[in-house]
Amino acid sequence: MIIVLLGPPGAGKGTQTAALVNRYGLTPISTGDIFRANLNAGTLLGLEAKNYMNQGLLVPDELTVRLVEDRLAQPDAKKGCLLDGFPRTVFQAEELDKILAAQGLAVDYCLLLDLPDLELLTRLTGRRVCRACGSVWHLTFSPPPDNLICPCGGEIYQRGDDGEAAASNRLKVYQAQTRPLAAWYQKRGKLKTVSASGSPERVATAIQQALDG
Repeated sequence: MIIVLLGPPGAGKGTQTAALVNRYGLTPISTGDIFRANLNAGTLLGLEAKNYMNQGLLVPDELTVRLVEDRLAQPDAKKGCLLDGFPRTVFQAEELDKILAAQGLAVDYCLLLDLPDLELLTRLTGRRVCRACGSVWHLTFSPPPDNLICPCGGEIYQRGDDGEAAASNRLKVYQAQTRPLAAWYQKRGKLKTVSASGSPERVATAIQQALDG
């Protein structure tokens, strides 16, 4: 099974990735992990990507596609995979179809975790992180200690990209660049939309029903 996981920042994709991987025996593949692996290994593709990143530029679609193609050729991807962060654009989705078709494969489902912007902003702006150990808290769902000191002794703070202005911008970018993929996959009969509202357990159950129903 090959699933493309789609959803805005704050929809809980990371949490549901773990549940999907466990239930269906999939290999999780994210562009962030691919970039880090290639950078750490010093591969030619990684060095090429690093050149753009060092200049503060986005890695071009063509290079991202080559990195993903290389990752999908690895043995652990053959048992099925869950793609998170790729594709981000219709062009990337078209290129993914070509890569998979060359292997006699195709995307089975595009799973969209959907949530209203107001709820997404609440999730994003309420997140707090420990500077020392990286533990994550949330002002609404899992409040940090009143003194904002983690049990490890580290300071609990709000990351810059979790501020309201930055969070709003991230959602605008998603709506403009990535959300159109939902319509693209819907036309191909592969879109499964699940509300990301509620507990992780409720969302996981809804996902299971959407994929197995």
